[in-house]
Amino acid sequence: MGDSKEAGTEAPPAGTAARGGLSLLSQGESEEPSAQGSALFLGGNEVKSRAVVKYSSAPPRTAFARLQEKTDLKLPPANWLRESAKLGPAGTTILGNSRKSKPFSSFGMAYDFIDSVGNDVDVVSDSENIKKLLKIPYSKSHVSMAVHRIGRTLLLDELDIQELFMRSSQTGDWTWLKEFYQRLIDQKWQRKKKSKEHWYQKAILSKFLYYSINGDGAAQPVPSAAEQQESSSADQTNDSDGASWPAPFEMPSSVSEDPSASSQGLKNDFARNILWTFEDIHMLVGSNMPIFGGGRYPAVSLRLRDNNKPINVLTGIDYWLDNLICNVPELVMCFHVNGIVQKYEMIKTEEIPNLENSNFSTKVIKDIAQNILSFLKSNCTKEGHTYWLFKASGSDIVKLYDLTTLCEETEDKYQNPFTMPVAILLYKVACNMMMKKNQNKKHYGTVRTLLLNCVKLLDKSRHPQIIASANYMLSELFQLDEPKKEESSESPLNENSDESYSEEEEEMPDSDENGSYSTCSDPSDDNKAVAIIKSVGELSVPEKYKSIHQIRPSCAFPVCHDTEERCRLVLSYVLEGLKSVDSSIKKESDLPAADPNTPIPLKYEDESTRGGPEGLEKQMALFLDKMGSLQKGNYSSQSGMIPGSWQHKMKLQLILKSSKAYYVLSDAAMSLQKYGRALRYIKLALQSHDTYCCLCTNMLSEVLLFLSQYLTLCGDIQLMLAQNANNRAAHLEEFNYQTKEDQEILHSLHRESSCQGFAWATDLSTDLEGQLSVSCKCYEAANEILQFSDLKSQNPEQYIQVLKRMGNIRNEIGVFYMNQAAALQSERVVSKTVSTAEQQLWKKSFSCFEKGIHNFESIDDATNAALLLCNTGRLMRICAQAHCGAGDESKREFSPEEGLYYNKAVDYYLKALRSLGTRDTHPAVWDSVNWELSTTYFTMATLQQDYAPLSRKAQEQIEKEVSEAMMKSLKYCDVDLVSARQPLCQYRAATIHHRLASMYHSCLRNQVGDEHLRKQHRLLADLHYSKAVKLFQLLKDAPCELLRVQLERVAFAEFQMTSQNSNIGKLKTLSGALDIMVRTKHAFQLIRKELVEEFDQSKSEETPPAADSSSLSREEVIKLLGIFESRLSFLLLQSIKLLSSTKKKTSSNLEEDVLLKTNKQIYSQLLRATANKNASLLERIDILVRSLDQLARGGGGDGGALQ
Repeated sequence: MGDSKEAGTEAPPAGTAARGGLSLLSQGESEEPSAQGSALFLGGNEVKSRAVVKYSSAPPRTAFARLQEKTDLKLPPANWLRESAKLGPAGTTILGNSRKSKPFSSFGMAYDFIDSVGNDVDVVSDSENIKKLLKIPYSKSHVSMAVHRIGRTLLLDELDIQELFMRSSQTGDWTWLKEFYQRLIDQKWQRKKKSKEHWYQKAILSKFLYYSINGDGAAQPVPSAAEQQESSSADQTNDSDGASWPAPFEMPSSVSEDPSASSQGLKNDFARNILWTFEDIHMLVGSNMPIFGGGRYPAVSLRLRDNNKPINVLTGIDYWLDNLICNVPELVMCFHVNGIVQKYEMIKTEEIPNLENSNFSTKVIKDIAQNILSFLKSNCTKEGHTYWLFKASGSDIVKLYDLTTLCEETEDKYQNPFTMPVAILLYKVACNMMMKKNQNKKHYGTVRTLLLNCVKLLDKSRHPQIIASANYMLSELFQLDEPKKEESSESPLNENSDESYSEEEEEMPDSDENGSYSTCSDPSDDNKAVAIIKSVGELSVPEKYKSIHQIRPSCAFPVCHDTEERCRLVLSYVLEGLKSVDSSIKKESDLPAADPNTPIPLKYEDESTRGGPEGLEKQMALFLDKMGSLQKGNYSSQSGMIPGSWQHKMKLQLILKSSKAYYVLSDAAMSLQKYGRALRYIKLALQSHDTYCCLCTNMLSEVLLFLSQYLTLCGDIQLMLAQNANNRAAHLEEFNYQTKEDQEILHSLHRESSCQGFAWATDLSTDLEGQLSVSCKCYEAANEILQFSDLKSQNPEQYIQVLKRMGNIRNEIGVFYMNQAAALQSERVVSKTVSTAEQQLWKKSFSCFEKGIHNFESIDDATNAALLLCNTGRLMRICAQAHCGAGDESKREFSPEEGLYYNKAVDYYLKALRSLGTRDTHPAVWDSVNWELSTTYFTMATLQQDYAPLSRKAQEQIEKEVSEAMMKSLKYCDVDLVSARQPLCQYRAATIHHRLASMYHSCLRNQVGDEHLRKQHRLLADLHYSKAVKLFQLLKDAPCELLRVQLERVAFAEFQMTSQNSNIGKLKTLSGALDIMVRTKHAFQLIRKELVEEFDQSKSEETPPAADSSSLSREEVIKLLGIFESRLSFLLLQSIKLLSSTKKKTSSNLEEDVLLKTNKQIYSQLLRATANKNASLLERIDILVRSLDQLARGGGGDGGALQ
């Protein structure tokens, strides 16, 4: 019934044209969409339809010839079955060709329009399949289609079960399906023979079309019997054509390169491919309908009808859909009676639904389309699975089976012939999405699903190349390049997982609304079906299946919240890829055996344009050789891979990916302070890289840069391990642990190389010096790599980082040797001379500092250069200290060697200040260098003062040098700068003033003669004493020093008094000395406070006070207290004597009387107190403080005058 009705579609591709409200279609061999569709208003219901020709192989449009009335179509025209340009390539086999759809026709289209698949298009199919689906509610004929899902796209292909079983009886394939079908559908199936009427209709249609392009309308003699035979058997030959059904395993191994080129029936052989949008459904449709044009009718479709048979609904829908799909505005109908042409009739496309006897609602067709699409999309959810949509002839029930699941229950799950084309398509769509750099992040979830399903479908042993490639692409989906930015890189992946899928589908398919999904009551019959439409009538109900119009991906892109999880995923894919490559090498025993004496010819790129990278190759080889990496001239792999083969290329990519993943893992472990784990990962990264170097025939600069980064990180890890030596056992345990995955990857690497190239860098040493030197070696190697080619200029940041680290590690090593030298020096007791070991350590330390300074200076890092210069200064001071021990302690003098090294230290500190320029550059470093410089000058001056080199220099010269050094020390000691170091600076300055005052005091005592010089010394001593007092008074923790300075001032006053003759002058000096005594009250109060605190503390703890700083100064306090008591007693006695003698000589003075009385009183109190040997320290201090108070009150009026 359906055959004659559909006869009109069985026509050869001719030309393309359009007219009326529809715009032109593209012509000839055009691949660009040049057609714009339009909305058609049909039968009062608006149905939006838009068709764009994506590709057309049809010849230019040809005008059809109007046949004369009474032309006998039973007589063949002269050109019948001859190949004709007007009919296109299918001209000779026109019978049956356009109707017979190949089982893989949608795949051929999908390969050609890979951009549309998985993303924009809902359905890819032959137009015949689309029409058949949309006619389901109107037709009793059977429907059998294979459905595949790729992303959001469904591929529909005719699945001719009858033909399949005819083939399977010969090949043995699909036997499981044959049994299932017989059990399910009918017990005895047999192929239905085509009726004579069918062949008669086909023949006259064919002759009609040839007449229409011939144009002369004259009947010709019948062609030869052979040609006649060809016409009648065309359909049968096509049925048994082997190419249409590929055997399951006939795909060539290179299919991943260009599957569309295979002769396995995967070609796109439609006359035109059209992007048809019907309402909101986007379809990529293949059509072979011939379109004629010319004259008044630029685009028409041509149909032949038997005048005795009225047009029915099925034929009307057929004609209407064909014209919509091909954007043809009119239909030309030729009526005949028994093969004799009667008349022609023109019908507009939009009038077809209203023809007599074939009325149908376009709105209903739209509803059917939307419902079928929704039904398929919501049930064909598993990518890679082959679904079978089946409706038995005369039945109302439509069933959907998952053939893949049924097939997996059989012995060989690879028996499904759709497996390979589906896998290839999944792979190609994923590849295509990956290529689109601007949008691929958005599609990562889809790409991953496609690739996982592709891998799931393929047999590892049969398709290693696609599996390796798919796994590599899976690993590429995860961003490893920016380990620090993982938060930002995850967000688009999160958002996209449901991007092209609706949220509405939470509703379960077996809810009330979609009751039609529920399985049939007879379990034995339908329990294998995935879903069932109980009655085809339901498809006409608007939006019956609307809730599930969109599909969610079967697996969204995984959100890896931490770096380790992401890298582990990448490595799992890399491992699968490596296994595929390795297994394919094992199997390929047809590899030619290589002669060990003949070098393997390697294909190098012509690099003449790349600025002499031959040198780069050599330098890299030399460098790796120096590091012990390359076996002599062995660039080939141990497994026998041929350079340039797919295995070689793929393994290189996978190894590089694994090295990156391990690098990122190592970096992450480093930031978590898991240094043992970090070293294990960087070792794996370097082992991967070493293998890459062995396999690589042409080292890329990008890969060299990676190596530089790996070595830099390795250096960092070794340095951190050196600095965390106390936790070595835990680090060692982490370092030795290995996962099964890591072991398997390492095993694959060992197939190609020994992986020992960087063993020197990744050993976990227990020796601190060893770890530091390995770290330094790593940085040096990283730096050497950057010197190759123009890597240094291309990656300035990396270069600066490496040099900074080199400077830093050299500083660390320098400090290490310097500390060792200092330790040796402190242990030296017996031998007074400097040992050779010490000198060696100085040399090593100095050399490291010098190199480090050079590193920092080369990148203009003034601050770090200053710090290293500062450390070199410290080293010079250690050298100076080492020379001070020589000779007898009692006869010790400041030696010339000490002077030399201290001056060198000063030079380095001054260089450091010059390097910084100003304090603004780095205030903390500037202050630190100033302090060290001040300390050096102070130490020099102190040593010269305490161990004056009198055997070499005159006293005056020494005093002059000491004075100069002290003043320079003061210059670099900033007492006014508010900082944590301010009290230290104040104490240092006070000590300098105290020492200078003591020196001038001493000079004054020992000097005879030059009165001018004595006066100068007196003034200087007085000035420095007063400055020292001022500074010590600012400090809360130096009461003893303040007391000592004040006592020295008193002694200075006493010394001055000895040279005075007049009583008035002596009295004045005495009064000044007593005033100084009064001012020491502050110091005693501080001492008292400290003693009370110490006493309270010992009381609360009920233990004797610890020998800390406060208890250490107790002896000093007692000593100073004794001196103070005796000096005060002496001054009071002298005062009493002088005041008494003055009183006798002169008339009585009231003030002097009061003063004398007070002094006598205080003196007697003091004598009593000192006589009492049982008085405690606190009591003695209290008596003194009271005495000083009395003295201040009693001599207050005079004291001021006497000053």
